[in-house]
Amino acid sequence: MDMDAIQERLFALQDLKYRQFHAGLMPTIDKERIIGVRMPALRKLARELKGTAEAEAFLLALPHHYYEENNLHGLLLCARSGYEETVAGLEVFLPHVDNWATCDLLSPRAFRAHPPQLPGQIRRWLDSRETYTVRFGLGMLMSLYLDDFFRPEYLDWAAQVRHEDYYVRMMAAWYFATALAKQYDAALPYLTGRRLEQWTHNKTIQKAVESYRITPEHKDALRALRWKNS
Repeated sequence: MDMDAIQERLFALQDLKYRQFHAGLMPTIDKERIIGVRMPALRKLARELKGTAEAEAFLLALPHHYYEENNLHGLLLCARSGYEETVAGLEVFLPHVDNWATCDLLSPRAFRAHPPQLPGQIRRWLDSRETYTVRFGLGMLMSLYLDDFFRPEYLDWAAQVRHEDYYVRMMAAWYFATALAKQYDAALPYLTGRRLEQWTHNKTIQKAVESYRITPEHKDALRALRWKNS
């Protein structure tokens, strides 16, 4: 298949004002690799392509050049219903993810059933050396395993992540702030015991204090736990 056909469809959806605005949010991406396609239009295109031979050929055509091509790839991949094929596709795709936005749009349909093997797969992603593979793993722990399927050991998994990249540390803080909103008693010892890196510790408290899901009393307790430089 001629990959130019997909690029032509993406450029037909280009919004230059949006491109200029969005490029400012994506410091890790060369502006020349951003077409400027709004997400509703991109999701509509993904729905049109889903299940076609054109889509299957596109999913095999890694690496992509444009940011929106990666986003389209992620949307098509996450629309798959089979668990094994989704994981296999992610294993190939995640090393090519190079920004927070593409990483965070990944919400696999097949994971909604919470298959028993998924936590073990998430743990392997957390152990990766790839920045956005680790961020994706933390995101899956946050979105799928802080409610009915929560287990305290998952907090340990997240706390054990040690990574210098800003986008991994920010996701770790987001995870623990959400854990404080949903599993306060289980998550609090990670702050009282200073089990997180200082930056992540303080960013967690900042995000938690900004959350409407945390009570004023808990916010006051969290403010008192800020880790000050000695």
